Amino acid sequence: MGKIIAIANQKGGVGKTTTSVNLAASLGVLEKKILLIDADPQANATSGLGINVEEVETGTYQLLEHSIKAEDAIMKTGSPNLDIIPAHIDLVAIEIELVDQEKRESMLKDAIEPLRDLYDFILIDCAPSLGLLTLNALTASDSVIIPIQCEYFALEGLGKLLNTIKSVQKIHNNKLDIEGLLLTMYDSRLRLSNQVVEEVKKHFDEMVFETIIQRNVRLSEAPSYGESIINYDASSKGASNYLSLANEIIKKN
Repeated sequence: MGKIIAIANQKGGVGKTTTSVNLAASLGVLEKKILLIDADPQANATSGLGINVEEVETGTYQLLEHSIKAEDAIMKTGSPNLDIIPAHIDLVAIEIELVDQEKRESMLKDAIEPLRDLYDFILIDCAPSLGLLTLNALTASDSVIIPIQCEYFALEGLGKLLNTIKSVQKIHNNKLDIEGLLLTMYDSRLRLSNQVVEEVKKHFDEMVFETIIQRNVRLSEAPSYGESIINYDASSKGASNYLSLANEIIKKN
């Protein structure tokens, strides 16, 4: 039985997609079978793995519409053991289209449940909002990873996200767990970065991953080449950070 993990934070620019793509690739290199679902209309996880978004004909949109079987939306990637269900800008429309549907929060869950047995981990890259798309991802997941950037407004909005998770637990998915809080964009030279790390650990203690993702030029270059950091530069700091995170998650599960 594969574990489904959403990567969510309604704030943009916290390293959600970077984490989705590189954690998926790292778990794949560590010989786990991985599916990444791109549930963000910006489709950055899709293009970040070298897939031309313009050419995507079946993906998360059709999955949420229930117009195709989940298996038919899966694409291979150039990364070992890593498949993806891609996104397309069409996905923007799904929030409006789902509004009148019955069980609109569990459309994704119902669609991907049959895939559980095919993968060790299914990761969902969420949109930077708390709309229906993210709600579908949280309803479908066993747990959620929350990336938090080591910057000034780091904890702003976190309360809101944790409240959303609580209400999803109450109403739609009582099994939803917090896999962990992941500190990203850490720069050891900055006092602020260190203060954020201290503050997050003080408030959330056990919930914070030991691995911290450091600021890394190679990490920000990789998506423009359509590659994960593992394929782009396996010897970089970014690659070793994400491999360390992958190991931590494997150990935990």
